[in-house]
Amino acid sequence: MNAEQFYPLFLQSRNVVIDSRKIEENDIFFAFSGDSFNAATLAEEAILKGTLAVIVEQQNYENKEKNIFYVPSTLDFLQELAVYHRNNLQIPVIGLTGSNGKTTTKEIIHAVLSEKFNVQYTKGNLNNHIGVPLTILSIRPEHEMAVIEMGANHQKEIELLCSISKPDFGYITNFGKAHLEGFGGYEGVIKGKSELYDYLKNNGKTILVNENDPVQVEKTADYSHKITFGKPASDYQFELFSEEHFVGLVYKNEKVISKLTGNYNFTNLCAAVSLGLYFDVDFDKIIHAIENYIPTNMRSQIAAKGEKTLVLDTYNANPSSMSASLQNFITFEGSKTIIIGDMLELGDESENEHSGILNLALSLGFDHIITVGKNFKAVNDTTLSFENTQELAEYLKQNKITSKNILLKGSRGIALEKAIDFI
Repeated sequence: MNAEQFYPLFLQSRNVVIDSRKIEENDIFFAFSGDSFNAATLAEEAILKGTLAVIVEQQNYENKEKNIFYVPSTLDFLQELAVYHRNNLQIPVIGLTGSNGKTTTKEIIHAVLSEKFNVQYTKGNLNNHIGVPLTILSIRPEHEMAVIEMGANHQKEIELLCSISKPDFGYITNFGKAHLEGFGGYEGVIKGKSELYDYLKNNGKTILVNENDPVQVEKTADYSHKITFGKPASDYQFELFSEEHFVGLVYKNEKVISKLTGNYNFTNLCAAVSLGLYFDVDFDKIIHAIENYIPTNMRSQIAAKGEKTLVLDTYNANPSSMSASLQNFITFEGSKTIIIGDMLELGDESENEHSGILNLALSLGFDHIITVGKNFKAVNDTTLSFENTQELAEYLKQNKITSKNILLKGSRGIALEKAIDFI
């Protein structure tokens, strides 16, 4: 069986799922199997729940009469089906990647474009070799546009995701010190992320460029199909505008303020507004979208807890984003405590980068500095330090933080949000 043969059945389905717990009637269940679990054993049960079809990669579980189909690899077939579906779509697809801010940017782009169009987009962090195909397969006839986030931690991954999503428009938020271990250093990050540019150039598609980013300018200098922002001669010009803790922008003397903290989110807003203007979304509707977007995903999120102000940025961390967060947080009025967790996947650069961030934190003069994780603990002989979040939580049960403002920033694997209940 190939994707073309299966496609008519896919068109009858409600959704494609890979988690048996989320199966609903008329879904298609891809039975992914791991080292310790064979999901194909759930095929018959899934059919009894009303599943339209099940894809398995163990031939002895195949039962075509019940729409249980064997393929050599469920992953390969998922990707092949997504490519076939993408080839049948007649809507613009926007692809984005970057070291920092891609999820926030995706969310704002979706909010802005949804003021005019029915937009499908990457939900949560489904931005890898499984998540991107699932997002493509979730695009239905009622959708008029799609926004696809692409994540990567090594070379050729963005190339693969582009071959599946085939974006018509693309944007790289920035090139930072993220996943240095997998990419092989900062130059490897630039090369890996630029695979999006390679795809767009090779296929005559459109690139969104922040002309204040020298790497973006250099990588797109020889290409004409561009939407630009950032400079006086760019297609769109914006001024930074902030109010209290929040960042916004000014466009043609009209101000819009978001509920995001940090001037580093300014370019994320600019990218979303640029695409909104390009697709003729009225600016008053763009203002509505930005002012009503409330971050709830532990990214640049401000939350109140009693009389304290918490800045929650615990979903990801690398030296670039950590530095930006610290320099933003020091501008808050009142006493300030930072709780910073390890930055993962830095390879040989880990010790130097953690030392650099700790030195930056010390130089900025925060009232209290707490580090969490083995990497920070190895270089921190100056401030309070814990090996993991559980140790931090035990400490906080007995020692309350008295600062008015508290920043929590760390990599996903450190899970600093687990300490929030004890602050």
